[in-house]
Amino acid sequence: MIPEFSIGHYTDLENITGGTVVLAPRDGAIGGVDVRGPAPGTRDTELLATGHLIERVHAIVLAGGSAFGLDAASGVMKYLETQDIGLDVGVARVPLVPSAVLFDLAIGNARAYPDAANGFEACVLARNDAVAEGSVGAGTGAVVGKMLQMANATKGGIGYSERVLQDEIIVSAIVAVNALGDVIDPSNGKIVGGARNADGMWADSGQLLLNNDARLPEFLLQNTTIGVVMTNATLNVEQANLVAMMAHDGIARATRPSHTLYDGDALFVLASGTRGAANVTQLGHAAAECVADAIVRGVKMATSLGSVRTWQQ
Repeated sequence: MIPEFSIGHYTDLENITGGTVVLAPRDGAIGGVDVRGPAPGTRDTELLATGHLIERVHAIVLAGGSAFGLDAASGVMKYLETQDIGLDVGVARVPLVPSAVLFDLAIGNARAYPDAANGFEACVLARNDAVAEGSVGAGTGAVVGKMLQMANATKGGIGYSERVLQDEIIVSAIVAVNALGDVIDPSNGKIVGGARNADGMWADSGQLLLNNDARLPEFLLQNTTIGVVMTNATLNVEQANLVAMMAHDGIARATRPSHTLYDGDALFVLASGTRGAANVTQLGHAAAECVADAIVRGVKMATSLGSVRTWQQ
């Protein structure tokens, strides 16, 4: 892990939901974001756009619970306030915590979702020496491959991956994958999680869509892949947003189809700046590779919840 960042999970296995927080260094990190999915659930993403006054943010929250889960960010703000972390506005410090959510209400208890107390708990549990993966945090209720409805889908999860570049520059990604489509291992092109046919074999969601064979549920806004790319490189806001844009290639490599009308895919970038300037093209490519790897890992490390089968079953 990049030591300046800490990652914490809140996991509710009974209700099958959860949230994940990425804590930036105390003084914040340069942020960027690219929301590529047409059905997003987000908070304060405009803070990260170019041409705005604010350049640094103090944490990012990824959560289940659909729009209800955005409340988890309030708990993260409260935690940061107790640590005297935030933008100094003279009379107080205001923590800046952009966030994004995925839809997991269909797998567990639709009346339970991450709230402010759970966001606070995730901060308390945050650490910078290891990352739990699979059916934890924002990946607890994640499911992929829903073209033939939930009974034939595969358990998704949250995954982590990193690359070390020259001059000790590190880039990493943590991604919660809850995609409508299948997850593909880019190293061999094989499906590792997705829709199953009647024989229990992979049905190939992309082909189902092309053949108009997909049996899409009536309410489709039940998807979304969200994540955070972290680096110790020095970036400005424009560069951070460009890296976020390039990182979405990882979603396209590892999910098929990706960025559908029913996904709210969003990727954040946090740059601590503790190392020097990076080759942004190289960094963006590495970020995309990390995102793709993290997506595959999230599915492969997931455990069965809510009767949804894993990739191995």
